[in-house]
Amino acid sequence: MPEITRRRALTAAAAVAATASVAVTLAAPAASAAGHHEPAAPDSFDEVYKGRRIQGRPAAGGAHHHEHGGGYEVFIDGVRLHVMRNADGSWISVVSHYDPVPTPRAAARAAVDELQGAPLLPFPAN
Repeated sequence: MPEITRRRALTAAAAVAATASVAVTLAAPAASAAGHHEPAAPDSFDEVYKGRRIQGRPAAGGAHHHEHGGGYEVFIDGVRLHVMRNADGSWISVVSHYDPVPTPRAAARAAVDELQGAPLLPFPAN
């Protein structure tokens, strides 16, 4: 059996995240019908955390309904980190999918911690 590499593990985590995000997307219209509204986008940030540059900002063009991050982008060393906002307002990323955090900045920091110095690979979002 082939040895599991970091790349394969991250690819598998990305696949799990994509599958889980479909369920969130399908549930979103029901939440809208119930009268819930999308919370305001968090503030932008740009900092160096553990030697890695992390950035977050509202997505160009404003909020897009097809984006799981609610129109918010996060980058680690210039590579986009796929983030998703949960129904309860917490955030998760493709790297730290099972550890919800309160803000996109915290999601970026958790991803840096999880990567342990490895480069973030681009997520092949559809």
